[in-house]
Amino acid sequence: MAKLTIIQAVNQALKQEMGRDSNVIVLGEDVGRNGGVFRATENLYKLYGDKRVIDTPLSETGIIGTSIGLAVYGLRPVAEIQFSGFIYSGIDQLISHASRIRTRTRGRFTCPLVVRSPYSGGIHAPEHHSESMEALYAHVPGLKVVIPSTPYDTKGLLISAIRDPDPVMFFEPKKIYRSIKQDVPEKSYTVPLEKASVTREGTDVTLIAWGAMMPQALEAADKLKENSISAEIIDVRSIYPLDVDTIKNSVEKTTRAVIIHEAPRFGGVGAEIAASINEKAILSLSAPVMRITGFDTVMPLLKMENYYIPNAKKIVDGVNKLMRF
Repeated sequence: MAKLTIIQAVNQALKQEMGRDSNVIVLGEDVGRNGGVFRATENLYKLYGDKRVIDTPLSETGIIGTSIGLAVYGLRPVAEIQFSGFIYSGIDQLISHASRIRTRTRGRFTCPLVVRSPYSGGIHAPEHHSESMEALYAHVPGLKVVIPSTPYDTKGLLISAIRDPDPVMFFEPKKIYRSIKQDVPEKSYTVPLEKASVTREGTDVTLIAWGAMMPQALEAADKLKENSISAEIIDVRSIYPLDVDTIKNSVEKTTRAVIIHEAPRFGGVGAEIAASINEKAILSLSAPVMRITGFDTVMPLLKMENYYIPNAKKIVDGVNKLMRF
C-alpha cells in the first residue's frame, strides 16, 4: 500500500484496468506521449503503445463520437477531455447517442464508455477551465455521473466506471488533484458507483458535499466542533444514481441538512437533494434544508474566484444560522 494523490490514483486505475482487459483503451488530446495535461496517463503510452493509448486531434466532438462507436463495437474506451468546460461540443453525442444506446436497441447493445475530465475551479485558470456543470449530465437519463474526493475512492470508482456497461461521466476535482495523499491498496478493487459515504459521524447537522467541497466541509466540521456542534459529513460520490437512503438516514438522525456545491445554485444537484430530503424525511427536520453554493454566473477569473467558491467559513456561518432557527 502506498500513499497516492488523486492524479496518481487515476493513473494506477487506468494502468491496472488496461493490464486486466485488453479492450480498455485510452484516447484524448495529448494523452499519449505527453501523458496528459495533468499527467493522468503518464507512462501508459510506453506500456501499451499507440494502438491503446491514442493521441487524438483537437476535437471534443470527435473524441466523444468516436468513443461511442468504439464502445458499441465492444471496446471499453476511456476518453479524456482536458477540461470539463470543453465537453459541451460533445453533448449532442452524449445525449442523442451514448445515453440512449441501451434503450434504442432494447438491450442488444450497451455503451461502456467513460468520459474523464478535470472539473471545478480553484486553480486560477481561464474561462471554460473551471466549470462545475455536473447537473447538466445528471439530468440525462442513461448517463451516470461520478465525482470522487479522495485518492482511495478515485481508484475504486474509476475501476467500477470502466467495468460498467453504461456510459459514465467521471469528473475529477483538479483543485485537490495533488493536495491530498491517502493510503491506496496496490491491488485492484472497486467502489460502488451508486453509494454515498458517511465520512464522519455526527449528531447535530448533516453536511452533504462532493469533490473539492469535501475538504471544506471537513474543515468546517472541525471548527463547528470547537463550538460543541457535531457535524455528520456525507460524501455523495455518485451524483447519479444518487444514494438517497444514506442521505435520508443521516438527516433523520441529525434533523438538519446543509448541502454544499461549487456549481451555480439554480437547478443544481443541491436542489435535487433538498427535494429528496423533503420527500423522504421532512417530518424529521428541525429547520429548512440549506444550500451553500456558487453563484448563478459563470466562474469568474482569478481575482473573484475565491469569493465565488464556497469555503469553510461560509459553511460554518450557514450552520450557525441553521442552529438558531
